[in-house]
Amino acid sequence: MSANLSAVAYLAAIVLFILSLGGLSNPETARRGNLYGIVGMVVAVLATILGPRVTAAGLPWIAVALAVGALIGLYAAKVVKMTQMPELVALMHSLVGLAACLVGFATYIDTSIAYSGAEKVVHDLEIYIGIYIGAVTFSGSLIAFGKLSGKIGGKPLLLPARHWLNGVAALAVIYCGYAFVQADGVAAGVWLLLLMTTLGLLFGIHMVMAIGGADMPVVVSMLNSYSGWAAAATGFMLANDLLIVVGALVGSSGAILSYIMCRAMNRNFLAVISGGFGTGDGGTKGGAGAKAPAGEVAPISAQETAELLRDAKSVVIVPGYGMAVAKAQHTVFEITRLLRERGVEVRFGIHPVAGRMPGHMNVLLAEAKVPYDIVLEMDEINADFPATDVAMVIGANDIVNPSAQDDPGSPIAGMPVLEVWKAKISIVMKRSMASGYAGVDNPLFHKDNNRMLFGDAKKTLDAVLAALKA
Repeated sequence: MSANLSAVAYLAAIVLFILSLGGLSNPETARRGNLYGIVGMVVAVLATILGPRVTAAGLPWIAVALAVGALIGLYAAKVVKMTQMPELVALMHSLVGLAACLVGFATYIDTSIAYSGAEKVVHDLEIYIGIYIGAVTFSGSLIAFGKLSGKIGGKPLLLPARHWLNGVAALAVIYCGYAFVQADGVAAGVWLLLLMTTLGLLFGIHMVMAIGGADMPVVVSMLNSYSGWAAAATGFMLANDLLIVVGALVGSSGAILSYIMCRAMNRNFLAVISGGFGTGDGGTKGGAGAKAPAGEVAPISAQETAELLRDAKSVVIVPGYGMAVAKAQHTVFEITRLLRERGVEVRFGIHPVAGRMPGHMNVLLAEAKVPYDIVLEMDEINADFPATDVAMVIGANDIVNPSAQDDPGSPIAGMPVLEVWKAKISIVMKRSMASGYAGVDNPLFHKDNNRMLFGDAKKTLDAVLAALKA
């Protein structure tokens, strides 16, 4: 394949990737967006393999790498559960960062192309910045994987003078970068690269360890952005226009998504990076100055829940991570289908940060074949709660906490939430009275019009479904 034909193929791949992002912005076009992305990636890989920069001697190595990667991907797609998707995404981000580091070192060690003057300075800076972004992405994503999978606790690790430590590390990275550009020879430069990489790895670990469990959806989208910039930096190192453009697309879209997540939590991005919000262990009982919940807790049975749903004209279901853990989305669909057949209006209210990654609940409901047109965002459904007969919360906590609006002393004060307490009756499904992922008590449980349905979401919903059928 000639260089011109390869460039045309790259352009086609870029267009397909843009169409893929456009398709993924809407649940109804997501499948088509996925297809565009798959075709674009196939075109990009073939254009690279058949292009003028790959020799015949390198083809067997590429074939082996493709086969190994394909087998790992197929295995992961087969065994990874839907509840494990957030940690899988974080793990994938770490691989992008690792690739950027390895490509950076390989490019620097490769002396087949000689650079001099300003061109050498620019080339060295591309390598240096690319490796640093890759190192931060790699270690940060591994820590995020550990937190999301439960291997590392969600409580933030707040070291004394952590901001000063980060500042000193940043100054050291800048100084190493200056010395790296001035380095005389590859041997001297490699040691500076290794030092900077170590600092980048430590910063990535420290940054994500200091972020609390409640902010993990933002962390996932943030690392998605970092992985995009790491890919773009790799493109600069390899002089590959496709990698540069695609990396910029992923990086910018991840940054926009991080902003949307922060706005949905009434948090600014710097506050998230600074960490310190969320405990993840349910041990914190509110924040300083937060009001203690007052009132009695009214339990309800599965049979009584079924009766309320059967008599309702309008039902809104609010899913959370508890639904994902219990794998209850298919039972939820069966209940929805049965109620709709009986003339009950059933809709879903989705909070932007429900679950452990952006769009987590949408993916689960789509897997269970819930119609897209009844799955609404928080801003679309909130005004309808006063006219709703039953609001059913399945495994969610912080996103339906009224203290976000009523208690200025609450750690989540000002966070937009789903106003389920405004419905005639709200039913909260939980295993216990433990606080949510942010470690904040929920006054919703004690409201007069709220009922608590305790137990495993899957078993309890199965009982509700059986009662409805009876």
